[in-house]
Amino acid sequence: MNKIYIIAEAGVNHNGKLELALDLVDIAKSAGADAVKFQTFRTERLVTRTAEKANYQKQTTGQSQNQFEMLKSLELSQNDFIRLKEYCDQRKIEFLSTPFDIESIHFLDGLVKRWKVPSGEITNYPYLVEIAKTGKPVILSTGMSTLLEIEQAVDLLQNCGTDDMILLQCNTQYPTPYEDANLNAMVSLKDHFRLAAGYSDHTPGIEIPIAAAAMGASVIEKHFTLDKGLEGPDHKASLEPDELIRMVRCIRNVEKAFGDGKKEPSASERKNMDIARKSIVAARNIKCGELFTEDNLTAKRPGSGISPMEWNHVLGRRAIRDFKADELIQI
Repeated sequence: MNKIYIIAEAGVNHNGKLELALDLVDIAKSAGADAVKFQTFRTERLVTRTAEKANYQKQTTGQSQNQFEMLKSLELSQNDFIRLKEYCDQRKIEFLSTPFDIESIHFLDGLVKRWKVPSGEITNYPYLVEIAKTGKPVILSTGMSTLLEIEQAVDLLQNCGTDDMILLQCNTQYPTPYEDANLNAMVSLKDHFRLAAGYSDHTPGIEIPIAAAAMGASVIEKHFTLDKGLEGPDHKASLEPDELIRMVRCIRNVEKAFGDGKKEPSASERKNMDIARKSIVAARNIKCGELFTEDNLTAKRPGSGISPMEWNHVLGRRAIRDFKADELIQI
């Protein structure tokens, strides 16, 4: 099985500050993530000046700003993203950033080697065409989507140049109630589209992404932050550094546990076979020439002698010598 690709989603948890974004790269690298992902946009191209915030954003950032004003405060410049890319290369962690407008696609095309398309763009025809034109692999989140909408997006991407695609089950409520995670939908996506599938998580804690890994996710994405108490829309629904470290460690342990699927004794348990299994032994003292019967034989540990599965083969034979009680039988 291929290694699970873990995306540490920094998103906009840098609060518009390059220094904090660089710190988030360090955290993602230290945790063992494969990639750290940001969000690239120009607010003027993303939302109208009167767009309202989502309810969860109002709860985390208050009522004083609308969505335009909130997002404007979270922008990084193109030079900032170039610096982040260079720093990721230095730290040997993949740089990713999700574009939220076509101009950002063109800018990021020179910085990323794959695209992470967010759930909100799955119905954005011109956006998807521009993504596909690059010919780069696509990881597509499917939050809020019907199967028909996913089919339309997949067909469009494939017809316009995307050859490599992974679909992510996702729920876009922050945080996502556990009962809405719908991990089985990840399996349905894999079966229906015959594509690799993974999970983009917004539930509290680390249990659900670990469960997704155990269910065969090829990609896991999870928001993280320096501090859940920071101001901003996504901090409270993100993992803190120690939680991110635990999540990655647990996912890697799940990977180790998959094995090759062959059912045979493992190297680590072979040394226990003689200790845990049984052999045919004398139930009492047996004289040489005496017939072996169910009365004078029994099965006890250790398993270094004749297996009890040979029971019927041993019964009726004559003892080749004297055997003391509890002695391993020989024939």
